[in-house]
Amino acid sequence: MAEHKKVESLYDQLIQAWNKRNAEDFAALFANKGEIIGFDGSQERSKERIYDHVAPIFRDHPTAPYVYVIKTAELLDDNTALLRTIAGMVPVGDKDIKSELNAHQSLLAVKEEGQWKIKLFQNTPAQIHGRPELVEQMTDELRKQLD
Repeated sequence: MAEHKKVESLYDQLIQAWNKRNAEDFAALFANKGEIIGFDGSQERSKERIYDHVAPIFRDHPTAPYVYVIKTAELLDDNTALLRTIAGMVPVGDKDIKSELNAHQSLLAVKEEGQWKIKLFQNTPAQIHGRPELVEQMTDELRKQLD
């Protein structure tokens, strides 16, 4: 498998762990000194702190599952890759994407002991103030993933 496909698979595993609300699987995908910057701007560093951050979220809230579209995946060198996506959420009990939860997601992956791991995952709201047509365009692109 090409290296960029491995990084795409790493991202997919992250999203599947989120969608299954599995904090252990989610945190395990990060490098030892991996970092997450959440939708709300919260930051955590290290697998343990990432686990401690997401476990109560999954336990205490009905987190919406993600759908996504990979926009770019590129190797920066033999041991570093950058992946960018757009992502949307379908709240539990709904059938459509809630556009105000759309996000740009960036994942920086590094090879650690020969395996791709997440060094940084950033989830940035895509509210695109003043340009509602761009929000709708993004939402329409994400809706295609629901079929």
